[in-house]
Amino acid sequence: MLGAAFAALGGGQALAQVEQRPEPAPVQASDRPIAPATAQPERIVLNLTADPAHAMAVTWRTAPGMTGEVQVAEALDGPDFIASATRLTAETDDAVLVVREAPDFKAAYHSAVMTGLKPATVYVYRVGSGQTWSEWFQFRTAAETPEPFTFLYMGDMQNNILSEASRTLRMGFRKAGDAAFVIHAGDLINRHDSDNEWGEWFASGGFLYAQTPQMPTPGNHEYGRGPILNPQWRRQFTLPETGPAGVERLKETAWAVDYQGMRLISIDAPLFHGDEAMRGEMVRWLDQILADNPNRWTVMFLHFPLFSIDPDRDNSRVRDALKPLIDKYKVDLVLQAHDHGYARGAIGEGIMGNAGPDHRSDHGSTYVVSVAGPKMYPVANLTWAERMAERTQTFQTLDVSGDAIVYRAFTATGRLLDGFRLFKGHDGVPRQEPLPNGDQ
Repeated sequence: MLGAAFAALGGGQALAQVEQRPEPAPVQASDRPIAPATAQPERIVLNLTADPAHAMAVTWRTAPGMTGEVQVAEALDGPDFIASATRLTAETDDAVLVVREAPDFKAAYHSAVMTGLKPATVYVYRVGSGQTWSEWFQFRTAAETPEPFTFLYMGDMQNNILSEASRTLRMGFRKAGDAAFVIHAGDLINRHDSDNEWGEWFASGGFLYAQTPQMPTPGNHEYGRGPILNPQWRRQFTLPETGPAGVERLKETAWAVDYQGMRLISIDAPLFHGDEAMRGEMVRWLDQILADNPNRWTVMFLHFPLFSIDPDRDNSRVRDALKPLIDKYKVDLVLQAHDHGYARGAIGEGIMGNAGPDHRSDHGSTYVVSVAGPKMYPVANLTWAERMAERTQTFQTLDVSGDAIVYRAFTATGRLLDGFRLFKGHDGVPRQEPLPNGDQ
């Protein structure tokens, strides 16, 4: 969360990939004056750390001028855990931000990392100070060794976040309520400097964000002109600082976490696309962490798809730089967003154009594009995609074990849209097979 200060931003459309079509109705959240932060902790969110078996990060905000503390204890079946809770002082940033709705919005952003935790253990915590505290929340640390787990993957929420995108997220938790974490493939909001929209994003998840780690990567709508990352990003998330060493602009946007036998990698797609120096830093870093990877599974996620499913888009810089590394190191899954539709398929080795291969395959890295919110674009006739869908809001559950990753995509109503089992061939190449009828 906290690190080098970011300059306050005015308005501005996000950098590259400027939208070529008008925004769909209904209109976005109004620019009414935002409600001021109060003494009561709000927008509480967990994030995984570089050591998820022994540490967990938490971030929240209050009115300016307040301090923050965390109380944490190992959870018990009854209420006696309160007597053993320890206190941790949070790092606080009293921020004055230029947001769309107010020229000098003020709030105190608090962050803390709970360390020294036991692996595979349920903990209980609350945040606040003085006489004002949140309720107690629970989370589970990761195991130290590979163990089965489930995570959720969400595409853009972005538009009409609370009114319409929230149902997709909440249905995801109904299907996978014990998910270890949730990844968001960028464009969490639509206007990078809108605190109202950030408020909608936090309201969509509510207490769920405080008990299940949220792991976002930025999209183009989290960036303003420059490109400069929304200054609220690092104040309201405390993400791993495991990206390219010494590169301040990529802190908490490009990162990697090992979780129970899987390496999860976030790529800062907007800077990757629009900044040659940052692209070079990420490619060098990615080559290193893929070459030295002891995990069974590797999942990469980013906002801009390597193979666009929207017929009017082509992210050639992203594809040309990343595809050779994905092929070389046999990355299992590439999870993406941005194109406001759904597509999934396997693509084998070799440099190719935006259209991808001219046939379907059951082997090679699996590429997915999905959207959680209501903004929709057309989907091209994709020869490589095993499954496609237009005008469909989805969430995805991924059940990870040593033998396979079972992937399912559901619509916002909970209907199964797509599914497959991913496993490794003898050559180490990932392969897809249909789910057995009983697993549908």
